[in-house]
Amino acid sequence: MSEPIKQGAALHSMVEPLLQWYEDNKRSLPWRDDPTPYHVWLSEIMLQQTRIEAVLPYYARFLAACPSVANLATIDDEALMKLWQGLGYYSRARNLKRAAQQIMEKYDGIFPADYNALRALPGVGPYTAGAIASIAFGLPEPAVDGNVLRVVMRLCGDPSDIMAESVKRQITAKLRTIYPKKKEHAAALTQAIMELGQRVCIPNGEPHCESCPLGLLCVARANGLTDSIPYRAPKKPRRVQARTILLPYCADTGADGRQTLRFALRKRPPKGLLSGLWEFPGLDGTLDPAQVCRAAQALCGISEVHSLTTAPTAVHIFTHIEWHMTAYLLHCTPSSDEGGLTWASLSQLRDTYAVPSAFRAYLQYLEQRFPQGDA
Repeated sequence: MSEPIKQGAALHSMVEPLLQWYEDNKRSLPWRDDPTPYHVWLSEIMLQQTRIEAVLPYYARFLAACPSVANLATIDDEALMKLWQGLGYYSRARNLKRAAQQIMEKYDGIFPADYNALRALPGVGPYTAGAIASIAFGLPEPAVDGNVLRVVMRLCGDPSDIMAESVKRQITAKLRTIYPKKKEHAAALTQAIMELGQRVCIPNGEPHCESCPLGLLCVARANGLTDSIPYRAPKKPRRVQARTILLPYCADTGADGRQTLRFALRKRPPKGLLSGLWEFPGLDGTLDPAQVCRAAQALCGISEVHSLTTAPTAVHIFTHIEWHMTAYLLHCTPSSDEGGLTWASLSQLRDTYAVPSAFRAYLQYLEQRFPQGDA
């Protein structure tokens, strides 16, 4: 095995060929075509844990509703959650609004062109601050995410654990030494490394080394190490939690005699998993039908259960936990105090309330079972 090229030499050597490759191959993306600080910030927050193709429609809808920092700072919380519905990690949306309010109050609505000031905004970590600083302002600040780490570790043949924060800090510091001083080149370099990691030096499957502009520099390629680099220490297994989901519904009769179904929702606590979002009532554990009826009456503000039907099971995977869900559809009569429940029509479930993707299977189940939204 040949001696690895020194990291500094490899990194310095990559700048010119990578910038040329990017100029010839970059994709047209809305936040790239109009890289204002607001657009870059919004896109980078949305792209955390989410693919570009999935983000595009959300980005367009979000900008239509909140075209500026000022709009975002004043948006209603429920409307914000509805805009974010389906993207997951809802704390990102809450931090967007908090940061927008801070930008309005502290900077008169204008993003600060300073890495440390950006880093101080709610929800803005080192990567996002680096992305805004370099892409929007042309500052020589790297933005180091998984794509960037993969490119650099393979390029330098570095077997260190990329999940270690110390490794990320070291790579960030090394990249900072090679950043061009010209603003347009600094902005391009950040996006070029990202693009290379997304399209060529890919995370899953064989990297496309034959089309990589850094192929002749890459130690991992030269030594057949692209399968083992980057190295990730094994993750701890996710904890599995059994949940029983209740889908209570009742029928309201209008003046025209038509019945409209309404389904029970409740708001989750303000802290913790899916905090502050709307959910179908749920209980820990796997309950049988008799236990479900008792729980519905005792805990969920339901005076009578008229019928109970078994609904499909579902699994939802969070970062550190898995919900394995059984569910029951309950035709019921609400009690007078309703136990903190909110009763919503199917159209309101679709258009008004932000129900997280953990319950997407049950939203789809209700829409399929009641396609007209009535009894």
